[in-house]
Amino acid sequence: MKKIVLGCACAALFSATAANAISIHGQAGEHYTNVEAGFGTESTGLYSTLNWAHNDDDGDVAGLGLGVNLPLGPLLANVGGKALYLNPKKDSSDGYAIAVGGGLQWPLTKSFSLYGEGYYSPDSLSSGINDYKEASAGLRWSVIRPVTIDVGYRYIEMSGKDGDRNNVVADGAYVGAGIGF
Repeated sequence: MKKIVLGCACAALFSATAANAISIHGQAGEHYTNVEAGFGTESTGLYSTLNWAHNDDDGDVAGLGLGVNLPLGPLLANVGGKALYLNPKKDSSDGYAIAVGGGLQWPLTKSFSLYGEGYYSPDSLSSGINDYKEASAGLRWSVIRPVTIDVGYRYIEMSGKDGDRNNVVADGAYVGAGIGF
């Protein structure tokens, strides 16, 4: 079963990269870092993402996301899901979550765009935690193609289960940079 799931994930990942651009973004907040690679995230159709968020006090989250981008007038909406590996720092054991969610990208001008996204996993789709929440919003500036600069806010929480404490991996403003191919 694991081989089938891994095979499907790889097929979706590579089918999204075949027709669309690749982007890599890094963000740093006061107590956390986040690194993302996106395949097809800036155009309509299938997309896939890889990400890793780290906080020295609260642990790590690594994920593989798959979804579809849909044009809504000037907006680019996405809907999809993420398979997440969770590594809370204290009180909890490693676990996983399947989160569903989506987001919007709104180009304000040729150089500036607003974006936001959110994902949620209830107890029934996670292990080792009660639930998983993730949200981010920001402003992206295309300095010169392919370089971008981001400012925004990110929140990532793994709610403790059975009396374990919550692990908030990210909760604050960030500054980031990216490159697209």
